[in-house]
Amino acid sequence: MKTYITLLSATLVATMASCSREETKTEVKEELPLVTVDVVHSQAVPQQREYTANVEAENLNNIAPSTPNRIKTIRVDVGDRVQAGQTLVTLDSSNSDQIRINLEQIEREYNRAVQLLEIGGGTQQAVDQLKAQLDAAKSQYANIQENTVLRSPITGVVTARNYDPGDMSGNLPVLTVGQLSPVVKVLVNISENDMADIVAGQPVNISLDAFPEETFSGKVYRVYPTVDPATRTFGVEIRIPNPGERLKPGMFARVTIDFGERQNVVVPDRAVVKQTGSGNKYVYVLHGNKVSYNRVELGRRIDNSYELIEGVADGDTVVITGQTRLADGVEVEVQ
Repeated sequence: MKTYITLLSATLVATMASCSREETKTEVKEELPLVTVDVVHSQAVPQQREYTANVEAENLNNIAPSTPNRIKTIRVDVGDRVQAGQTLVTLDSSNSDQIRINLEQIEREYNRAVQLLEIGGGTQQAVDQLKAQLDAAKSQYANIQENTVLRSPITGVVTARNYDPGDMSGNLPVLTVGQLSPVVKVLVNISENDMADIVAGQPVNISLDAFPEETFSGKVYRVYPTVDPATRTFGVEIRIPNPGERLKPGMFARVTIDFGERQNVVVPDRAVVKQTGSGNKYVYVLHGNKVSYNRVELGRRIDNSYELIEGVADGDTVVITGQTRLADGVEVEVQ
């Protein structure tokens, strides 16, 4: 009897434990991830893009001779204003003097040949030969003069000086002159997707770290006609009025271009999930009682929401909390 009671007790305990485990398994199996959701819609989203660039002079001229030569004088320094045609640099004139003497000699011989021809003591052939030599010598002398006395082709400011008097000119320009008025320019690279939405004359806003409280107005001056295959971008030149030459080359600028509005879906930022180990972004979309894992392309951030370029449709229901236990195709319980 004692043995029977002991066996019966053990059987009851095992049965109860087994039932308890089955109930626990059933409870765990039936427990679904709890999520909250939101229905999203498309709306008109302002398409403003910000680009960074450096301010550049409207025109930039490198002042240098065509061949290396000894520098005698440099009449200006960095920061000096210069006028178009102003003499900036003089170089050694030894070669110039020799060419000038040769030119004067040929000119005298040519004049004598002309006089002889007039009195019947010469030939037209001799005159023509000397005339050709004279023209060549004049051209050579003008070229050497241009490379002995260097003048500024534009009105502007000296932005760089690379040599001192007595140096031999080399690969670098002696001086660099930048034109800072009436405008300066910035160059930005814009995605090829926006090429159809930008035209010459389009207004833009520019902010600079040097003037944090001000916004400057500019216009698109030139749209480059080709796309860089490596970056899938094209260049846009923007010109900014610069009265008083306050804007200087090298200043850091932020350029804001308004491309109008586009109808796109907007989702709460809590709905966007970043995939670990990559830069891909996803949103869980509810279909009945299951979710799909949709890869999305983000546009602008708008307060606590994101514009979506693609990945979610107008009217979809998206998960905004509880994503940690989710995967593609998982059944959920909506709170």
